[in-house]
Amino acid sequence: MTKNSTTKVSFWEINKLALPAIFAGIAEPLISITDVAVLGNVKENSVEALAAAGIVGSFLSALIWILAQTKTAISAMVSKHLGENRLHAVKTLVPQVIGLNLLLSLLLLVITTAGSHFIFSTIFEAEGKILAYAESYYFIRALGYPLTLVTFAIFGVFRGMQNTLWAMICSLVGAAVNIGLDFTLVYGIDGFIPAMHLQGAAIASVIAQLTMLFMAILFYTYKTPFGFKISKTINPNLRALLIMSGNLFIRTFFLNVAMVVASRLATVYGKNSIAAQSILMNIWLFFSFFIDGYANAGNAISGKLLGQKAYKKLWFLSIDICKYAITIACILIAICVVLYNQIGLLFNKDEGVLAAFYSVFWMVLLMQPINSIAFMFDGIFKGLGEAKFLRNLLIVATLFGFIPVVTITHYTGLELYGIWIAFTVWMLIRSIGPVLKFRSKYLHTST
Repeated sequence: MTKNSTTKVSFWEINKLALPAIFAGIAEPLISITDVAVLGNVKENSVEALAAAGIVGSFLSALIWILAQTKTAISAMVSKHLGENRLHAVKTLVPQVIGLNLLLSLLLLVITTAGSHFIFSTIFEAEGKILAYAESYYFIRALGYPLTLVTFAIFGVFRGMQNTLWAMICSLVGAAVNIGLDFTLVYGIDGFIPAMHLQGAAIASVIAQLTMLFMAILFYTYKTPFGFKISKTINPNLRALLIMSGNLFIRTFFLNVAMVVASRLATVYGKNSIAAQSILMNIWLFFSFFIDGYANAGNAISGKLLGQKAYKKLWFLSIDICKYAITIACILIAICVVLYNQIGLLFNKDEGVLAAFYSVFWMVLLMQPINSIAFMFDGIFKGLGEAKFLRNLLIVATLFGFIPVVTITHYTGLELYGIWIAFTVWMLIRSIGPVLKFRSKYLHTST
């Protein structure tokens, strides 16, 4: 065995996890981006439908990201115990976490559907047809909360087991179901299925989520040593997992403060701005989840390396996955530069929406290498259980980066430009902070 093989995680080992994770990760934003593209091209009130889908998508993402942090926590816990060869210690923990996710999602479903009018009219300042569309769309999409959060918990188990292939298969099938049903239910089939407009897109999403959950349960049942029987005895690791999840909940709450503020301001700027922001944000999220495949690999491998106390490998892992992720980001940028005008036309044909979109899209593209570094270290630090640091970083980035910048740019009339300048500052803080922290903690252990 060569020295390099003992000090570095191989390219094959990283990509065995990263490549399936990329395809698994992009499935959820692909569902949303398909909704946006299909709804943006309906004949009746396409701009209002697109705006409503964007508002609801922002709110859904906010809540799901906050509560889905148990996926990251269980992944870190399982991978660490796998590295220690003590997987039996979390055998009762896994079903307890899945059950907890189910209860949280049902509570969320009841509270948010009851308060949907207040949420979209007050928090997002939607009104008129956009508000009516948002409420009807959300009422159906919210049914997917229990499906998505249980699926994500199971995906976290898969990742902790160093397997992202199962999640990829589930996600791709779900995305394919959603795309097919989107076109069928939104536009309808003459003489067979009536055009359901916005409600059709929502129904397609819920059926896709149900498909992913069913497949995830099959893989979980037949491919892992865990089950669904919840032990009456609380697993001793549950407290540590809940503390980690709690820190990640707070972190993700502040992450979504930035997202919600951006959507609220874009709504204030008019229907063309919120429609353009819906497209921009969905593309940004699609890129994020695409790049995040390497972060998922870093999350799974770093937890295992921590359990093995293989700090030198951990250091080289951080360098390698950042290089791979930046390369992916540059490829995505190049594709979008070549297809710059065509991309906008995929989502909407309205000249006002397209003008707003094209004027800012280049900023979204330039952010991608910065995003890559931030996402990679997010994944690594989650795998290392450094949830407290990630929590504090997001609080600082949001309260002392995004909010002041977006406030200044709002009052100086920069509108969408200001929103994306604020996002750039936000991501710079999120990328620089972890690099400095990781170097100070692990550089000396790698030499």
